[in-house]
Amino acid sequence: ASLRKNGERVCCLPVSATPSKDSRKLNTFFGVMVPTILSMFSIVLFLRTGFVVGHAGLLQGLLMVIVAYTIISLTILSICAISTNGAIQGGGAYYMISRSLGPEFGGSIGLMFFLAKVFACGEYVLGLVEAILDVFGSDPESSVSEGLRVLPQGYWYTVLYSSVVLLLCLLVCLVGAHIYSRTAFVILLVVTVSLLSIFISSVAVKPRDFVITHKGSDNQTFHYNASYTGFSANTLRNNLAGYSLDYSTNSVMSFATVFAVMFTSCTGIMAGANMSGDLKTPSVSIPKGTITAVFYTFTVYVLLFILVSATCDRNLLIQDYGFLQKINIWSPFVTIGIFCAALSAAMCAMIGASRILHALALDHLFGLPLAPAAITSNSGNPWVAVLYTWGLAQCVVFAGQLNAVASLVTVFYLLAYAAVDLACLALEWASAPNFRPTFQLFSWHTCLLGILSCLVMMFVINPVYSSGSIVLLLLLLLFLHYRSPTSSWGYISQALIFHQVRKYLLMLDVRKDHVKFWRPQMLLMVANPRSSCQLILFINQLKKGGLYVLGHVQLGDLDSLPSDPVQQQYNFWLSLVDKLGVKAFVDLTLSLSVRQGTQHLLRITGLGGMKPNTLILGFYDSCTPEDFFLQDSAFCDSSMGQGSEGEYNFGVDLPSLQAHFPPVRHVESPRWLSPEEYVGIISDAIKMNKNVCLARYFFQLEGEGKDSKVDGSERTIDVWPLNLLQPGSRDYEDVCSLFLLQMACVLNMSNKWRHARMRIFLNVETESNDQGWVVNEETFRELLRKLRIRASIKIVPWDSVVQHHVQPDGELPAEPTQALSEDFLSAVNSMLMEHSSQATVRFLYLPRPTGHRSQSQQYLAQVEAVTNSLGPTLLIHGVTPVTYTDL
Repeated sequence: ASLRKNGERVCCLPVSATPSKDSRKLNTFFGVMVPTILSMFSIVLFLRTGFVVGHAGLLQGLLMVIVAYTIISLTILSICAISTNGAIQGGGAYYMISRSLGPEFGGSIGLMFFLAKVFACGEYVLGLVEAILDVFGSDPESSVSEGLRVLPQGYWYTVLYSSVVLLLCLLVCLVGAHIYSRTAFVILLVVTVSLLSIFISSVAVKPRDFVITHKGSDNQTFHYNASYTGFSANTLRNNLAGYSLDYSTNSVMSFATVFAVMFTSCTGIMAGANMSGDLKTPSVSIPKGTITAVFYTFTVYVLLFILVSATCDRNLLIQDYGFLQKINIWSPFVTIGIFCAALSAAMCAMIGASRILHALALDHLFGLPLAPAAITSNSGNPWVAVLYTWGLAQCVVFAGQLNAVASLVTVFYLLAYAAVDLACLALEWASAPNFRPTFQLFSWHTCLLGILSCLVMMFVINPVYSSGSIVLLLLLLLFLHYRSPTSSWGYISQALIFHQVRKYLLMLDVRKDHVKFWRPQMLLMVANPRSSCQLILFINQLKKGGLYVLGHVQLGDLDSLPSDPVQQQYNFWLSLVDKLGVKAFVDLTLSLSVRQGTQHLLRITGLGGMKPNTLILGFYDSCTPEDFFLQDSAFCDSSMGQGSEGEYNFGVDLPSLQAHFPPVRHVESPRWLSPEEYVGIISDAIKMNKNVCLARYFFQLEGEGKDSKVDGSERTIDVWPLNLLQPGSRDYEDVCSLFLLQMACVLNMSNKWRHARMRIFLNVETESNDQGWVVNEETFRELLRKLRIRASIKIVPWDSVVQHHVQPDGELPAEPTQALSEDFLSAVNSMLMEHSSQATVRFLYLPRPTGHRSQSQQYLAQVEAVTNSLGPTLLIHGVTPVTYTDL
């Protein structure tokens, strides 16, 4: 969509569901920075810092942080570019991708991003339960509860506690995002105090030793000696590298498994973007808030990694993930910090996921299954979407262990980030003038690097999950593509196609054309499609992958009109093309006469090497036109025109399409053009070196529709390559005759005519003393072999026809426009009826019209008499060489 401001076009994204001004209350700090920082601290800050440094060592740990933050920094550049290129509504990342890449990509990636958020929510809840059990869980060695350690431990207990925590998150989210955003600032203050206490403790707390106990798989109990040494060069040296067994999953760690857990701290960069529907100025707040939050969290992680690797021995780091509580000046500082950070991250993920699902539901991409998620409360809170999210997150907590879910969460997020980079890359490569974000610190290089780094890290972390998520994405893409939701958002594919087509059209050099690569490029002139649909469908079969243009001339003078009437008609014609299922372009023009308008179209239709070389006209006769719209169910059944709910029909529904095209001409109504003008159009086309085809009786042709199952096995194509109005001509190899053969052959190659029989009729005078026709027949058979045309040849003696042909004494046949007797024309028609009455379609030689305007009616009368009552017939005059016998 675009708005006009001070005479300039201002690009802005379309609005799917515009929130009221009252619902947009959050500024940059509260709406973006606070949720982003809390989401990025989440569980890794307090519960997995030791895990990462202990298993990977300080050097690899810092490398992981740098790699992770490089990936998200590249993605942030793309987010900032897209979010500053227009108004953003609710749905955050989904809204950005769908409005940039169109419904197929937007819907599939939006659903993947929703799943990522759901899994992250489950992961954060499991982390919180782990922290709760660290403090309140009963001792695995003791059967009696001691002090605060009263909660029984075990898989099902973990699931139970997780369900209770999820229920708490659900209640908060049902109240609304504003309550969360108000409490989020308080939570951030608590987390910041906890952080400060950790840094102060590293100086204030004296060295101490611990004995850590774990329960093994066979009810064995393992004891580990660990110590907090304070700042020590020796401790730092011992913590530089090494991987070992993870006590929570009983599997040996590696770079990939540790990175998967560590990267979950980086999955919060879109927490602010997902609140886009609640922000006052999302295009300002999202870039500023996200970049500040990322820089802040990166600094904290680097300092904390260095701090713990210099003060805690390796056993403490890898055997007790909650060790920060034990080495704090007052352990409740860290405990409260963990609870607050994990709970807020879980709520943030649940709110973000519900907003994405709500946006998906509003866009009707997945139909009925997601339809209830569009329901909101009076205050605008999508409570049904929250319930969907809660239900799925409940399934995730059955995993029982945080580390077990981490890989899947990370893979989903990396795929979503790669999609955001792809959206930005596509916009940049499309070079659309309206893509001019106010944020300029990006290029296609950063987008491409972001995509590649996301995909590489996905497969490093878990090839199986990565392959599965990509397959799921492709299945969703196919589902949405075939469901075909048409939208008014604009399609990036259209911009990219335009960019590429323009490039290739410039490369399509007409000077390099060669006859062996010739193909028909059709301009079919249509007065009223109501009576021409069968012909439109037939020419679609005849085009053989070439250009096909429907042309129409609107009579009028632009000087006497307030605006161009042609512009508003294009959508109706394009909807007609969609209905008929033909692969055609549409070109309309306004002119004082049909002849002049046809000249315009012949000259300017097409571009570069793609211009029409063949003009096709309906026949000028006295037949009463039939209304095809009344016969075809696609034009009669109103249910066919409505489309699925929410589908965008470009402003043309079936009733308006019916109303736009006028009723067919009544038999007594005056015509738009005279016989002289019609013949003049044929002459003009030939002068402009265009081939001409006149189509007669094609309203009788059946089985050309897109739903037809006809394969051609019952069909016959008859070709009469001789100029029947000039019997003295025996040249079967002139340009026009060969063009006739080529067109018949092209039709024989199309889907609905592939199995049709082709017959070629050779007219001979057998009673003359000259036996040259026998030689001609052999020559012609040889020609067909060279041209690889499969057809049966029928010899038709026509001595009885020729005798009616009037000729001056002893002279060769005169001009083709000479007066021919009615007897001769009737005899030719009878011969055609005798041999070709059962054919499905006939190809006849069209003589060149005379240059004398006074003979136009005579010319038309002759052609009409010859083809009278024949059935579907194509009269062809070819002027371009189209056959080639060499390789």
